[in-house]
Amino acid sequence: MRVVSLGVVFASAIAMTSLAHAADIAAGKEKAELCVGCHGENGISQTENIPSLAGQLDQFIQWQLVFFRAGARKNEQMQPIVEQLNNEDIRNLGAYFASLTPFKGGKDDNPELSEKGKQAAAGRRCASCHTDTFAGTKAVARIAGQREEYLVKALHDYKSGLRSGGAQAAMADVAYPLSDEEITALAHYLAHL
Repeated sequence: MRVVSLGVVFASAIAMTSLAHAADIAAGKEKAELCVGCHGENGISQTENIPSLAGQLDQFIQWQLVFFRAGARKNEQMQPIVEQLNNEDIRNLGAYFASLTPFKGGKDDNPELSEKGKQAAAGRRCASCHTDTFAGTKAVARIAGQREEYLVKALHDYKSGLRSGGAQAAMADVAYPLSDEEITALAHYLAHL
């Protein structure tokens, strides 16, 4: 079953990247009306444990939507939405959310915790994939300014194996040795960038 799912994911990804015409940001904005209820106006989530998508990388969003659509990544709220999306919709949504200004972390109420998070990020070499500014690259997520509690949840999901497969496998290896304290500190630091 997993082999079939990953095959579907890769076939969908190849189909998306091989289409010649450029993404339509206006069409992506229109389709993003499906996303506003959870991911917020202009892609800035106000909902606990729901990520902000504004400024997220185009390719990363496309991959995640393909993973959801193929069933390689599961979420009961996302499944019925992504099943409605074709490859063009996915390409347009990726371009739209990537075009938005990302959330800039708010005032840091705990600089000591941020410093611990900064040290954990350096020690775990987070920047080697997510870049020095944690803005991500290609299919690697932008994590700077992301919702703090979402980052905690995501790291715990990677650590427990709830999120796995593809690039997620690398994150599982990184997250597994993290203590709860390191996860809390990392999330706090990244959320305030």
